[in-house]
Amino acid sequence: MNDLFRTLLNYFHTIRYLRLIQILGRLKRYFKFNEINNNSAESIRVSNGMWVSPAKRSQRMFKKNSFRFLNKTYELNESEDWNNPNWEKLWLYNLHYFDDLTAINAKDRSNLHDSLINKWIEDNAFCSGNGWEPYTISLRAVNWIKWHISGQNLSSKQIHSLNVQIRFLSKNIEIHLMGNHLIANAKALIFSGLFFSGNEANSWYKKGCKILTTEISEQILKDGGNFELSTMYHSLILEDFLDILNLHRLFEYPSPDLLEPTITKMLSWLSVMCHPDEEISFFNDAALDNTPSTQELFRYSSELGFSQTKNVLGVTDLKESGYSRISLKNAVAIIDRAAVGASYIPGHAHADSLSFELSIFGERVIVNSGTSLYGLGKERLRQRGTSAHSTVMIDNHDSSEVWSGFRVARRAKISGVQTSNDNENIYLSAQHDGYKRLNGSPIHSRSWIFKKNIIEIVDNIYGKGIHDIKVILHLHPSIKIINIKKNHVDVGMIKKSKVKILFEGSGELMIEKSSYHPEFGVSIPTNKLVYQLTGKIPTRVITRINW
Repeated sequence: MNDLFRTLLNYFHTIRYLRLIQILGRLKRYFKFNEINNNSAESIRVSNGMWVSPAKRSQRMFKKNSFRFLNKTYELNESEDWNNPNWEKLWLYNLHYFDDLTAINAKDRSNLHDSLINKWIEDNAFCSGNGWEPYTISLRAVNWIKWHISGQNLSSKQIHSLNVQIRFLSKNIEIHLMGNHLIANAKALIFSGLFFSGNEANSWYKKGCKILTTEISEQILKDGGNFELSTMYHSLILEDFLDILNLHRLFEYPSPDLLEPTITKMLSWLSVMCHPDEEISFFNDAALDNTPSTQELFRYSSELGFSQTKNVLGVTDLKESGYSRISLKNAVAIIDRAAVGASYIPGHAHADSLSFELSIFGERVIVNSGTSLYGLGKERLRQRGTSAHSTVMIDNHDSSEVWSGFRVARRAKISGVQTSNDNENIYLSAQHDGYKRLNGSPIHSRSWIFKKNIIEIVDNIYGKGIHDIKVILHLHPSIKIINIKKNHVDVGMIKKSKVKILFEGSGELMIEKSSYHPEFGVSIPTNKLVYQLTGKIPTRVITRINW
């Protein structure tokens, strides 16, 4: 009964954030529109502009019917394998995306791609399986079109199939999910609306632009961040917008008014959220190799006429997103003081309030654990949980109640954000109430003080009663533990001989095994520092990182 009550409570605290349109969208799915006109496709529009080479992804197809996604390789031998129940759902989704059509050295595999497109048409009956979900249609349609305008040729059979897929998509927009799925739907409608000519194509284009304009205003914050607050999904949507602009220029169509200024802001945001190694930080669902690299996105944007913003020393606050970047001469810290985002679609949110990542001399030292999988299992919950992040955990509870694979019930609220910057010190502080639901109503307050070669982190836990407190710092796998004493540890870097991490409080320092997940399907052993104390609150822990 307790488990049932907990589940019902989680549903209540999750559903209350949903919008009415999402609920109506879920009801509409039970009455999916399947009657689609199967007439011949309209003609392809003539293009007179220039097509800039899009951002390249890693190669995914290595020989006929052999594919590698999420660091797993399978062979597509039977028609049923498009929906093989023994393969991970996300892997199957990737199979249906056709990303390899625009990957590195894709032209060398054009014959394989042509055969694969035909195989998909033959094996995937109308409105059946993963391939006919609106999201997979959206990504596949765009990739087929990009393949064609990059110098290959879709056959009349392939063009007809594409036309039918878009007709189906236009009647099954993912309003129940919204977020990045809705932008993907809009992108596919815009691409198809410009690629084809005629009244039907014009209606797709208008519908796509209407969705796009609405969602830019809804999903892109004033500071340029995507409202799901994931660096990975931000990169995906930035790529979408660059592609849409590229296509408008190819067909010499004026692009939507908000598109170019939005891209400019998104590029700036991405630059702020990258480490000195020029790749993304790991906040919320984030991993490498699921998008084009950051360098490739900047290359693409540059060829479309955008300049890259250079980060400056000191504090850069992304106020609407809730992230801060502190840049010193030899160190960069990226700090999460954000709310759970977005409130009505928190599927990619982690319980990572007041976590941070730190690079010293260009090397990642303190990290969050990253994301290696989706789904409903215990490991997915662990990676979303507080213990997988460099922050404070109380009584072994998560700061926000992440549950199932993509849900959040009660959520931490951030308050008291303060920042100051003088000639010698940079100061940032904030607090959250995510643990207030526990006995004694604990509140976690964290301050960072940055000096020349030292960072001082002050964690104050306010409230009443006796509690178990853990200050957790995850080390990047390249960081080796050299020396351990009662309250401090020396760690070695590749480019720097030693970094000292010291704790002050009434607790005990422990070294625990952990794992790091820089890509889907990847788990690298590493260590985390856990400074643990049990006793009455209020209490304080001071952590000093010196290099």
